[in-house]
Amino acid sequence: MPVSARRWRLRTTELDLSRGVLMGVLNVTPDSFSDGGLHLDPEEAVEHGLAMVHQGAEIIDVGGESTRPGSEPVHEQVELDRVLPVVEGLSGEGVTVSIDTSKPVVAESAFSRGAEILNDVTACRQPGMAELVAEVGCGVVLMHMMGTPEDMHLDPTYDDVIAEVEEFLVQRMELVTAAGVDPSSIVIDPGIGFGKTADHNLSLINGLETLTRHAPVVLGASRKRFLGTITGASSPVDRDLATAVITTVGFLNGARVFRVHDVAGSKQALALAAAIVAAQ
Repeated sequence: MPVSARRWRLRTTELDLSRGVLMGVLNVTPDSFSDGGLHLDPEEAVEHGLAMVHQGAEIIDVGGESTRPGSEPVHEQVELDRVLPVVEGLSGEGVTVSIDTSKPVVAESAFSRGAEILNDVTACRQPGMAELVAEVGCGVVLMHMMGTPEDMHLDPTYDDVIAEVEEFLVQRMELVTAAGVDPSSIVIDPGIGFGKTADHNLSLINGLETLTRHAPVVLGASRKRFLGTITGASSPVDRDLATAVITTVGFLNGARVFRVHDVAGSKQALALAAAIVAAQ
């Protein structure tokens, strides 16, 4: 998918990325770093997802397994029980749903209930995942992560973080397209906070334009720890202003999809950034 492309092909529809798209985070887990335990009831989770759509989210990203630093994997049946009622409920309301999973069984079940996008922190490294994406024709987010959620925070080291993340993502794009995935369905995510220090994160945000040469870029920095390190905001919910700033900077540097918890704040930030770019 050329960087000049403004549309992202999904399973049954497509999205215009030209002025940016907000992806609202909806974790139906007990232990996610920011909203863990808040949306375990499926009906409440659907209500929260609809509220984020009302605030301006064009995608709701539903996840049933925490990938915070130090987290451990959950059994696929546990993940299925958590996410499927929420995916089905939101899809039934006409919401564009992304399933945040690395398990092909979970992804396939979510697609059968209306999900349009796979958001995979392992970049389709599980056997059969790339072939599934090709078969159903969904949109896919390929993300970079050093290590696993269990160990990614333990002294991550790079010689050149931008070049190494770029090389990995290009390789994954080549592998999934070889499996039959439509290039116009692919967006890439540098994986802010996934096996990166604060300095690595900042370098990647500064270097987003490098990645945009290959595909549209997703930026998922919302409420992450490095924002607290820089601003002194110890609680994740107190990092929404910093997140909005990153949304603006990210758009100016080339990112076009933003995974956020506070949709209203980032909607304002994105509108401002898009207006600045349009005026150039």
